[in-house]
Amino acid sequence: MPTPVWKPLALVPASGPVAGVVWVTISMALFGALAAFARGAMNAGLHPFEVVFLRNLLATLMLSPLLLWRGASLLRSSQLSLYGLRVLVSLLSMQAWFYALALIPIGEVTAISFLAPVFGTLGAILLLGERVRLRRWTAIMVGFLGAMVILRPGMAPLGIGQLCAVFNAMSIGIVAVMIKQLTTVDDPDKIVFLTNLMLTPLSLAPALLVWTWPTLDALLPVLGLGLTAVLGHVALVRGYAATDASLAMTFEFSRLPFSVAIAYFAFGETIDRWTWVGAAIIFASAVYITRREARLAATRRAAAGSSSRGQA
Repeated sequence: MPTPVWKPLALVPASGPVAGVVWVTISMALFGALAAFARGAMNAGLHPFEVVFLRNLLATLMLSPLLLWRGASLLRSSQLSLYGLRVLVSLLSMQAWFYALALIPIGEVTAISFLAPVFGTLGAILLLGERVRLRRWTAIMVGFLGAMVILRPGMAPLGIGQLCAVFNAMSIGIVAVMIKQLTTVDDPDKIVFLTNLMLTPLSLAPALLVWTWPTLDALLPVLGLGLTAVLGHVALVRGYAATDASLAMTFEFSRLPFSVAIAYFAFGETIDRWTWVGAAIIFASAVYITRREARLAATRRAAAGSSSRGQA
């Protein structure tokens, strides 16, 4: 009699739209919890730079079984210079994100982060030389209009927290372009592992400047931070691998209600209606950009396929 094989989360299909939606929604809930754990760690006395280092250290430790499974090949890449640039930008992005979480409501930070695909499109134009036509330029401008609704310069206080959140969204967009380049050679597991491995010592240097040893009150938030960071990214990668990116992207908006709900129950935080309106405008723009890019990529693949068949 064959031994039954246990399959984790067997209720979730291996691939297809349902699987993609489920995995992306799970990841958004985990990222909402990640923000709350980060706030909890900082409320317990840790500086944002320390939280960044501990998050990277715990993520690397939790990913270390990959090294045992795949061996030294996981550490080799022909793109180490690009990894170095990606890691530097990622460190600045993470520091800005955690600083923003310490200063403004979690829901507001989350809403502003939806600008990332808009900045990613600008990064593709500047770094990869991609051509962008009128409709995508219009979507970019709509996205920035949504940001103005949230920030309301001149009408609402615009402080360091909001600026850090905008910088985080901008740098995430740039990192997305770099990841697109990295995936042409390396697989997702290698990219995630090498990125966290390189981030850990790099993030230690600024953390040492403000170091205080974590208290027992900070222990649970720090552990939760590492766990939700790893599981959230694993679920997100599974979601994007299971279905079309344009569909998966649509359900990333669920991160806002998850984040707002968790922040309300954990810290009594709320966000105003203009933040919701601005987030919806930004997200609609980001979804349009993502779907437009997916359609263009499909058209290019179809054209390449027709060309290769014609030459055969």
